[in-house]
Formats: sequence, C-alpha cells, structure tokens
Amino acid sequence: MHASRRDRDTLGFVTRVIVYDRTCVRSRGRLSPIWAAGARMYRSLGRTDDIVGVASWSEAFAWLAGRRDPISEIQYWGHGNWGAARVGDDVLDARALMATHPSHRELEAVRERLAPDALLWFRTCETFGARAGRELAMRLADFLGARVAGHTYVIGFHQSGLHGLAPGTTPDWSPNEGLAEGTADAPRRAKSSRPWAARTITCLTGHVPAAWFAGTIG
Repeated sequence: MHASRRDRDTLGFVTRVIVYDRTCVRSRGRLSPIWAAGARMYRSLGRTDDIVGVASWSEAFAWLAGRRDPISEIQYWGHGNWGAARVGDDVLDARALMATHPSHRELEAVRERLAPDALLWFRTCETFGARAGRELAMRLADFLGARVAGHTYVIGFHQSGLHGLAPGTTPDWSPNEGLAEGTADAPRRAKSSRPWAARTITCLTGHVPAAWFAGTIG
C-alpha cells in the first residue's frame, strides 16, 4: 500500500532534486557536462536524491510535478540574468505567474508537489539582481508558498550575492547589489563573483545559510 501525500509529509518521505540545463553544449560556456558531473558528485555526497537534465521549462515542470514524494528542495543549475532563469532560450520570469501564461498551470502543478518549507534555489547568474530580480523573488515565493534563493552576481566556482526569501517577506538586499554597469531599473552588466564579495559561497557548498534568508514581513 502506498502512503497518501499527507502520510508522506508526516513521515518525512521527501526528496531533494537538481535540475540542470542540458542544452549548453555548443555555446554559452558549454557547461552542461560540468553541471551534470557536479550534480552526480552532489548525489554521491548525499546532497541530492535525484537529477535531471532538461531542454525546456515545460520539461522541467512536468518532471517535478510527476514526482511521487513531496519535494523539499529544488536546485536549478543553468544560465540567468536579472529577474530571469533560462533553459536554453526558454525564459522563466515573473510573467510565468500570470494566469494567462502557458507556464502558470505547470507551476501550479509543481506547487502541489512541494513539501512544507520547501526551497527553490536558482544557481544561475544574477537572477535575483536589480529590481527585476527582487520582484521575481518576492512574487515567486508568495506564489509557490515556498522559500526561494538566488544570486545577484555572475557565478562560477565562487557564487556571490546569495539571498533567500520566504513567503510573505520582503527582499532585504539592495537592487544595486552586484551591478557593474547600468541601474537597478536598466541593468547592463553584473559583477563577477569574488571570495570577498557579499554573501559568497562556492559551487561546492550545498546549502543556503539560514541567516541569509530575509526576515522582514512585507
């Protein structure tokens, strides 16, 4: 007999997953093999329970919505920019939260699979940077009813500007953090991550420090 969703939540049968962009093989850094190898390393270290490479957000959402057990953590490894995360040329941004957007129902299905206090972590360049990044963080956390995390800098081995946000809270980081050129409303270039930059981890770090989640109720 299979446990019900409520039973699984109570018993703690939850999963942590890594989703990565499998399309980055001929351009944009050719990073898909690196992400795949890194994800396998995370699984060998017990930091994740399952891994999938995807070619679109619809593919990612379908895989997540089809999970048998509640999901406690989703890490997405791919490209991004201010207020957006990308799978190839497929963009996830705040427009996906509009009822008329094709991804809206897909995100609703993913929301149904999230465990209490789940985390969605974008390990992508500057997705939470500038004003658009702060807006995405706040709207997505509220829509999913889950914690979200992301970066304000260009990331690589070092990953700077890591911030987390819980539902119902307000971003506490500056919309100018990580900007090298442009303004918070019209960003043009982000700074590269450095060990001494704000909120820096490395690609070997498997968690978001609890103190790095904004605590201001909106």
